Amino acid sequence: MQIEDIVREGKVTAVNNGKRIAKVWFDALGIESDWLPVLINRDFIPDYNVPQRTEFEAGGAGYPAFESHKHDLIIKPYMPKVNDLVLVLYFPVFNGDGVILGGVKPWR
Repeated sequence: MQIEDIVREGKVTAVNNGKRIAKVWFDALGIESDWLPVLINRDFIPDYNVPQRTEFEAGGAGYPAFESHKHDLIIKPYMPKVNDLVLVLYFPVFNGDGVILGGVKPWR
């Protein structure tokens, strides 16, 4: 088995956010994957067991719209979107399952 059979880059064609799965099109093979789970990665949060808020924003110019303020911070796990490039790892066994490791920023 070659590395190309284990690690593949592809384009997301469908996403199910509720189940954390997606389908991927592989140009090099001309095929679409079955539903693949998206790797569970830890979200970055500044601290645990406290409300998450953005940094304090100082106001200015004396206008009410520019008064000092903070916002609640919403933290969500990574999920690819349709047409995103992703890196997929297939387990090196016959008809092995795969997992989406994460997004890939196009460099071309």
